[in-house]
Amino acid sequence: MMANSPADSLVDLENAVATCPLDRCARILSGILQLLTSSRDRSQELLADMADGVLLRLVERVEASTLIDVSAALAELKVAPPKTVRRLASHHDPEVACPVLLRSQSLSTADLKSVAAASGERQQCAIAGRAPIDPLVIETLIKCGAPSACLALIGNREARFSDAAYVALIEKCLSDDELTKALALRPDTPDRVMRELLSALPAPQSGTGPKAIGSHQTATAAPNVARLPCAAAYARARPEIVALNRTGKLNDSTVNRFAIRGETANLVTALSVLSGTPIEIVEHVITDEDCEGLVMACRASRLNWQTTLAILSNRCGTRLSFAERGRAQHIFETLLLSTSQWTVRWGEIAANAKESGRGHRDAKNMGVS
Repeated sequence: MMANSPADSLVDLENAVATCPLDRCARILSGILQLLTSSRDRSQELLADMADGVLLRLVERVEASTLIDVSAALAELKVAPPKTVRRLASHHDPEVACPVLLRSQSLSTADLKSVAAASGERQQCAIAGRAPIDPLVIETLIKCGAPSACLALIGNREARFSDAAYVALIEKCLSDDELTKALALRPDTPDRVMRELLSALPAPQSGTGPKAIGSHQTATAAPNVARLPCAAAYARARPEIVALNRTGKLNDSTVNRFAIRGETANLVTALSVLSGTPIEIVEHVITDEDCEGLVMACRASRLNWQTTLAILSNRCGTRLSFAERGRAQHIFETLLLSTSQWTVRWGEIAANAKESGRGHRDAKNMGVS
């Protein structure tokens, strides 16, 4: 009697799986997964190829709850059964698809592009979180993906955007303020992209026609005046800020939110509490045209560069130029290495702030408005 070839045996096994009871299918599936995940000393590629056909049959016959575990297990393998992984990646249930979309190394660029173009928002966000992620996949996500997927891409520090990706992102930013702010605050966004982004944004107008345009030009010509909160606003903000700091919740995320939302009383109070600096000194640096003092205040508060940039970009009465942004980042990075120099300079800033406040009080006492 002639023995069957390995290929024939696999076909027979696949056919047997197609008709076996569902509870037995689940046990066979568990056994194959255990074999794949525990075979450190065997050929992973050979095992993956051999098991692929059988696994495909099995995943078609078990419930989605079982497939979630299968997807999570296969996502961790360096070499996984490719057809099975592709089937899981295109599954309609995001709980099944997302583990392999986020982590599996067995999905090709073509696989990911295909899923990104045809899948739902959660699947797109999972792909956007991959590290690393192919630039072609990034371009497909920006073109076809939901805004949340684009935000996830911008937040993925491993993502590297091509020129085409930046062009597509700028197009989407025209109708999405949150996306615009996220791209502007991403630390490695090139200055040329920032210029294109700002030039593409429509100028706000209160009306139409030549009269409205003239009034807009007049408004932009006049500088904005920074308005600081009153003492009562700081008094109201302080208890909550102190409580957040005591519980460890006065962090980058919280301060970033204060800056973006324009909550100046909370922001100034937070910088004062975190840096141990009086309110009037923080007020001085946050309204100073030169950004150096504010960068130092942020560094003294142990904030990261992204939060510092959010504060610089959203403070009232000033606009951060591209050159100032580069200088601010250089100061921030230098301060990481030059704490002693920063301490001396911070003392000078405090003295200047007190002198400025004293001069203002003297002027008021003399009746000067």
